[in-house]
Amino acid sequence: MAELSVLDLAPVVQGATPGDALRNSRDLARHVERLGYKRFWLAEHHNMVGIASAATAVAIGYVAGGTSTIRVGSGGIMLPNHAPMVIAEQFGTLEELYPGRIDLGMGRAPGTDQRTLRALRVDPMEADNFPQDVLEVQAFLAPAQPGQAIQAVPGAGTNVPIWILGSSLFGAQLAAMLGLPYAFASHFAPDALMQALEVYRAKFAPSEQLDKPYTMAGINVIAAETDAEARRLFTSSQQQRANMFRGTRGQLAPPIDDIETYWTPSEKIQAERTLTYSFVGSAETVRRGLEHFIANTRVDELMVVAAIYDHRARLRSYEILAEVAKSLKSQKAVA
Repeated sequence: MAELSVLDLAPVVQGATPGDALRNSRDLARHVERLGYKRFWLAEHHNMVGIASAATAVAIGYVAGGTSTIRVGSGGIMLPNHAPMVIAEQFGTLEELYPGRIDLGMGRAPGTDQRTLRALRVDPMEADNFPQDVLEVQAFLAPAQPGQAIQAVPGAGTNVPIWILGSSLFGAQLAAMLGLPYAFASHFAPDALMQALEVYRAKFAPSEQLDKPYTMAGINVIAAETDAEARRLFTSSQQQRANMFRGTRGQLAPPIDDIETYWTPSEKIQAERTLTYSFVGSAETVRRGLEHFIANTRVDELMVVAAIYDHRARLRSYEILAEVAKSLKSQKAVA
């Protein structure tokens, strides 16, 4: 059984505030820490009223300060939006405050639209520098060399573990070349998952950080006591996807009884494609789906997203998933 982790976008639900969302994120992190999840990641997005994790390093510090053992990190930092030294300083600071618990996952997507990029003072061509920027961050986090004129303080010598995030073959190739762990965003961009994993494993070169390939896949899991209840909870995610295609991103909506009355046939096709790797249902339904997914992908870790409107239902979904994981581990041990 693959390790279980959480990707939380600090969703702002309708009728709530970003502060509510961040407090719920910390509460969720405490909850999954008790359940034995390995890590809790937050992601950088900008100009999105339904996501409260824009100041990602700040949110990571808030969550890490409210937990004690679970690893906390970024899934991810959109590196073209930042100077490598600044990221090294931010995550070096986090590592000094919460030693041995911080992860730095980085991607090259902007995490927003072109107009917002201009507000961030970012040149869209900065994405072309992603490989070099990753190396710079890595160098700033490594021990300072004699005579090194520019150091990240804090940062130098912290060796915060770096991950490459991606949804295409580019990230897979870069992670393999640098010998870094690789996380694929299959929870919203599923198409190239299998090919990316194959490329990464085939081209992986060992590094000081990692001696063999290590893979993570993003998935959506909505678990409840019954299949019908889970499917209803899932309609919040489905509405969110349909709204994205309409260009009307907003706060996470409450579930509805019949999603077919909400979206058009074309929106349904697009939404279902992006939600391909979604496991929705009772414990047994989710167990069957995960068993098949893990066998096919052979990933080392699952990064689980659960966009659920009701916070208590979200906590329960992760409880059920932990129970499923325990049963799969027991089943594997007996086999």
